[in-house]
Amino acid sequence: MTDYTPLWSPIRIGSMELENRVALAPMTRISATEDGHATERMASYYRTFARGGFGLLITEGIYPDTAHSQGYHFQPGIATEEQARSWAPIVDGVHTAGSKIFAQLMHAGAQSQGNRFVTTSVGPSAVAPKGEQLGFYRGEGPYPVPAEISEAQMKEVREGFVAAALRAQQAGFDGVEIHGANGYLLDQFLTDYLNQRGDHYGGSPENRVRFAAEICRDVREAVGPGMTVGIRISQAKVSDTDHKWSGGVEEAEVIFGALGGTGIDFVHTTEHRATEPAFEDAEETLAALAKNYSGVPVIANGKLDDPDTAVSMVADGSADVVALGKGALANRNWPHLVRNNLEFGELDASVFAPYADVKDWELEDPA
Repeated sequence: MTDYTPLWSPIRIGSMELENRVALAPMTRISATEDGHATERMASYYRTFARGGFGLLITEGIYPDTAHSQGYHFQPGIATEEQARSWAPIVDGVHTAGSKIFAQLMHAGAQSQGNRFVTTSVGPSAVAPKGEQLGFYRGEGPYPVPAEISEAQMKEVREGFVAAALRAQQAGFDGVEIHGANGYLLDQFLTDYLNQRGDHYGGSPENRVRFAAEICRDVREAVGPGMTVGIRISQAKVSDTDHKWSGGVEEAEVIFGALGGTGIDFVHTTEHRATEPAFEDAEETLAALAKNYSGVPVIANGKLDDPDTAVSMVADGSADVVALGKGALANRNWPHLVRNNLEFGELDASVFAPYADVKDWELEDPA
């Protein structure tokens, strides 16, 4: 029988200690109010995972400002004091159930498909993301060509992330995760074919990671040492699932080294399959590369639903925490089941749909 005890050992990330190494991955649920306020339905969603034994919950992407950051209709925000206050009962419910919770701050950039504040999107360059908008999240048709973001607007984005992080701190969140993955704005800057800039934010990997690193440093300094700060990083995107960094391991070294040098507390990597090598000509996973070059704890995500696979990443040291997405939706008390050698329940595929369509979410007895 596999020894799962590495999953249950506590770990300190920044100023916060987790009781175990199993996290809920951030997943877009589009179940806020139209004006971006968190709802009781969302409170039930997060509370259930906390009661089910997940040591850490990372929220769905929350938009930080009232300009270009919103990505989806009915996406929650933390761009106003009212929106921030709507999160406080959710945070309190999670804490009462014994878990920690991070707010994931997300600027959609050119990958926006629903913004009630503006009709045009912005990106590092006037290049549209590949693919089609997600009907799953009420999108339709190709992504439009964004306006190239100016340095003045980039300064506003940086200020928006800082203000949102401070609101998250006031709402009681234990930490913030800056969304630098999956094709959203900061990842667009990292992506060579989307970033055609000729200034010091474009061209080399050192330049393309600069904007994300500046935001990490800004947020780190603003919230102080009492709040945990990290960033999520991927190669693939919502609109381009096959993308790989063209510079391979050398590019990974630049990106993770720059981010680790900002003073953040963790890096969260997400890949289609976290246990596979990040590049064809290398053996290391993206999580292992992040661990090697950032010098900070790493959360890994990507088809780690099988307990044997999940514990292998923690046991071999390539990741410090595993984050579950679909596996958590399918078994909202996954940690309890694994810890007590119980069988997973029969899968109800309806839980994979956006949470707005899921009924009777909260388990009567998640333990």
